Amino acid sequence: MHLIVATRNRHKLEEIRSILNLPGIALIAADDIPDLPDVDEDGATLEENAVKKAATLARAAHAWTLADDSGLEVAALGGLPGVRSARYAGASADYAANNQKLLAALRHLENRRARFRTVIALASPSGRTRCVEGACEGVIVAAPRGAGGFGYDPLFQPDGYDQTFAEMDAAEKNRISHRARALDSAVRAWRDLLLTAPADWP
Repeated sequence: MHLIVATRNRHKLEEIRSILNLPGIALIAADDIPDLPDVDEDGATLEENAVKKAATLARAAHAWTLADDSGLEVAALGGLPGVRSARYAGASADYAANNQKLLAALRHLENRRARFRTVIALASPSGRTRCVEGACEGVIVAAPRGAGGFGYDPLFQPDGYDQTFAEMDAAEKNRISHRARALDSAVRAWRDLLLTAPADWP
């Protein structure tokens, strides 16, 4: 069975491929299918964005499609940057700009608790969707550390670890990350369904 992964972020695709490794399931990047539409991630929540991406591409490609949306939710900032994590410092901002804005916002705050959260939506070819999610709790460190990962990884230190995500090797991060936990939930919830390659949700 072919399963479309609704992302054009190659870092994210590599993580998903390393975690979602099911016999008989071939993961196909959205970029590898001609003429799929771009999806404007304008939802008010992670769930809305994940569902919109999955359903739109599933209907366009007439194939089962997996989509996720992830965000960093900082307690002292009322859950920001949250659904706007990728665009926190502006629509064209890069990872460094987002990290700098976050550190500036937390400069005088003692509470640095945060969590990464991922919502995964699975859409049938008709566009019907269901969701699972995963989270990883931790803190925001005072300055970027590590050269690995992407996004806010250099700032996020998960509970129980002395390293940020960017300081961990990929295998360790993929074992404990929010995306890993969401994908684990996806495997447990949908493994048998995907292996039967149905036309729609039962």
